[in-house]
Amino acid sequence: MHHGHKTLTRYTIEEEHKHPGASGEFSGLLNSLATAIKIISNQVNKGALVGVLGNAGEGDASVNVQGEVQKKLDVMSNDVMLQENEWSGHLSGMASEEMEDVYVLPAHCKRGKYLLVFDPLDGSSNIDVNLTVGTIFSILRAPHPGKDASLEDFLQPGTQQVCAGLALYGPSTMLVLTTGDGVDGFTLDRDIGAFILTHPQMRIPQDAHEFAINSSNARFWEPPVKRYVEECLAGKTGPRGKDFNMRWVASLVAETFRILTRGGIFMYPKDSKDPSKAGRLRLMYEANPISFIIEQAGGASTTGRQRVMDMVPAELHQRVPLIFGSKNEVERVAAYHAEYASGKEPDTFNSPLFSTRSLFRTQ
Repeated sequence: MHHGHKTLTRYTIEEEHKHPGASGEFSGLLNSLATAIKIISNQVNKGALVGVLGNAGEGDASVNVQGEVQKKLDVMSNDVMLQENEWSGHLSGMASEEMEDVYVLPAHCKRGKYLLVFDPLDGSSNIDVNLTVGTIFSILRAPHPGKDASLEDFLQPGTQQVCAGLALYGPSTMLVLTTGDGVDGFTLDRDIGAFILTHPQMRIPQDAHEFAINSSNARFWEPPVKRYVEECLAGKTGPRGKDFNMRWVASLVAETFRILTRGGIFMYPKDSKDPSKAGRLRLMYEANPISFIIEQAGGASTTGRQRVMDMVPAELHQRVPLIFGSKNEVERVAAYHAEYASGKEPDTFNSPLFSTRSLFRTQ
């Protein structure tokens, strides 16, 4: 460990010292979160071995390592997040993608002043093919510190977050964090078992030439999204005057980290595939924490129609469209949505570009 390398523990305590009157509760909370993430990282890295060794289930459940490991790892990660964070005394409740209702802490645990919302293993459908998965979390203030949190206590807009983070279990395990003062990235040093600050104050370039979208949904997209993607695909000779690369990892944490590192735009827009669903990603434990991180790194995040973090959640597992990344690209997509909504559809929608025999042919 060479000089100047800061551990997460030192980082959070130093941050706390900058705020006189801080109780030390927050660094304690981040500490137990970091422990949970290290445990999950360890399980994810062992992958199918965990199933083969029978640690992940009872009886026959541990034998079938094929489709089962993935589900087991989901459940295991959820359990780890609950167990490592419930006893610390910093929380008054938790909520998880894996659980329908708010999690009430065991009776003997002290109630604290924060709420924790998380997706314990995002992208878990990728586990079997060894693609990057991760954990996403959001920390809110408890409206009634010291008391059990109700569902209503959790339904706060993203602007109320005190901290958001994501862990990536990739070639290296990383933790990306914001407390509203920029975005810092930490890498797990397995030799000492600590997260080290390796990516201080990450910034997203304002312009980009890379976009990420699931193009198999093209026929369900709204016109503004079709227009944006068509223009990207038209490249140098098109209206954008430059070539774009297309990405789709199908792992939200991996896409987010790539954009934090080198810019780009990610789109999971509203579509007509399932009219009952407003969007695909969950507002409280996916879209909000990621939007907080992205905005703190100088990027932007929108549903296409409004800033994600301004939305007041109506329910715990509410879904929203999500478009985030390099500011200028996100603002362009938002502007296309606004134009479309105002009925001032540009000629673009009827231009030859849209009738070309392309991947996105709509006729």
